[in-house]
Amino acid sequence: MNNVLQILQPNNPLFYLVIAWAVIWKGIALWHAVRNRQLAWYIALLIVNTIGILEIVYLIFFRKKDRTLD
Repeated sequence: MNNVLQILQPNNPLFYLVIAWAVIWKGIALWHAVRNRQLAWYIALLIVNTIGILEIVYLIFFRKKDRTLD
C-alpha cells in the first residue's frame, strides 16, 4: 500500500504519466461517444474516473464501428 501512495505523490514523474494516460484514453473515448451519439456513455465516461479502464472497455466492446467512407 505504501508503494501506491509513493507513486501518487505529485513529485513523482510516474504520477504525471498516469494522468497523461488517463486523459488520452478519456479524450479518445469521449470523442467516439459524441460522434456516435451515445449520450449515456458520454456522461458515464465524463463522470467516472478509472485511469483509462472504463474508456478502454468502451472502445473495445461498446462503441459503434466506424462507417465506411464513400
